[in-house]
Order: sequence, then structure tokens, then C-alpha cells
Amino acid sequence: MKQTILAGLAIALSATCLMAQVKIKSKGEAEAYNALAKVAGAGDSDATIKAADDFLTKYADTALKSAALDMEASAYHDKGDDDHAQVYAEQAMQADPKDFQAPLLIAETLVSHTRENDLDKEEKLTKAEKDLNLAIENTKAAVKQNPGLSDAKFEDIKKVQIAKAQALMGKLFILRKKFGDAITNLQAATEADPQEPAYFVYLASAQLQAGKNDDAIATCDKLLAQPNLPAQVKPYATGIRNDALKAKGAAGKL
Repeated sequence: MKQTILAGLAIALSATCLMAQVKIKSKGEAEAYNALAKVAGAGDSDATIKAADDFLTKYADTALKSAALDMEASAYHDKGDDDHAQVYAEQAMQADPKDFQAPLLIAETLVSHTRENDLDKEEKLTKAEKDLNLAIENTKAAVKQNPGLSDAKFEDIKKVQIAKAQALMGKLFILRKKFGDAITNLQAATEADPQEPAYFVYLASAQLQAGKNDDAIATCDKLLAQPNLPAQVKPYATGIRNDALKAKGAAGKL
């Protein structure tokens, strides 16, 4: 999947463009937030965490609290520290119930860390499903904050965010072995964001597990035909395709 939720919307809708829509109490607050957004955009996780902590300590009642917390949560996620990522994302949701990045990040951490034999598997997946639905609802309702961003570009950004939620929903249903629901969500994700190869891998996997071998082969063929396909994706697609061919052959012998 793409590196982080932050990479798309948090930077596109932050800094000066976001501050035009909220009440900033001082020039210092504006400059500190711009500095935070710049560091986050550069992808330095440790520097982002420090800048966010400093900003939120100095400007505890800032109107930009949820945006700063989103950046800190994403930075922890990029470091592989999803326990802290969840904590800060939950705080972001408390600061702004309309936040659409935080519930998506929380759901991503829950789905990614849920295993088949976890005793609390359904509890985690139930919360993840709730957060994914909230993320989709809030993204659809999101209002453009950057006047310099075209309406078409903003809708495209929202479309990509919703696609990620649909893909995660697909993975969630795979964990529940509800492959029909998984396929529906993953097909929607591939159609909304065809530039994300991981969605095709998840879709082919769901199709294979559902016994839809021809569909799995077709999805893999479509993915493998993509120009500039990342090298690390090819073995996954090839492996699923081979498994589908074997399953198809075994079924034909019955």
C-alpha cells in the first residue's frame, strides 16, 4: 500500500491552506504549524513526532489540534509503532469527530495486526469495520480547505482515500472468510485507484480463496501487464496465479 495516510491529504490540506479556514491566534502558532507540516511532508518520522509534541505543548488549545495529531499518528505508523499510532489517532478523533484520516489509520493498524487465531479477533475487526465506515462517511463529507486546490483534484484525493478504506474493508472480510464481501470491496478499490498494485493482489487472493480461479487468473494477468509494476509485487501476483491454475486443474480432474 502507499506509505501513509499522511502523504496524500494531510499535506495537501495542511499548513497555510488549512489555516485560511480556522482561527489562528498568533503568527507564532502559524509558523510553528507550517514548520510541522514541512517536516511531515519530508517524511522524517522522528522529527515529525518531536515537532508535533512541541507544537501541541506550546499551543494546547489550537484549532489545528486534530491535524497535528494526525501527522504524529502517521509518523508513528511509518516507524512501525502502531501502539502509539493508535493512541494519537484516537486523540485526533476526540479533537475532531469529523476527522477522516484518524479512523482510517486506526482501522489499518487493527486489520494489519489481526491474526486468524486471536482471541479478540472479532472484537478488533468489529471496531475496524466501524472506523472504516466512519472514515468513508467523513471523507465523502469533507469540505475542501485549500482554495488553491481544484475541485477535480480534491475529489480525486477523496476518491483515493475511500479506495484505501475499501481495500482495508476487503482485507477485513478476508479475515472473516466472507470472500464475496471482500471481492466487492476490493473490486471497488481497484476501480477507484488502479495505480495501487496491492489492491489487485488482495483481490486476486480473495478470488482464489473463494474458488473463483478464472477471476483470480484474470486479475493477476491484468496486474502483471501493468507497465512499471514494482518488482516486489510480481512474485505475489505470479504465486497467486500459479495457485489458481493448479486449483483449476485439480477441479477439472474431479
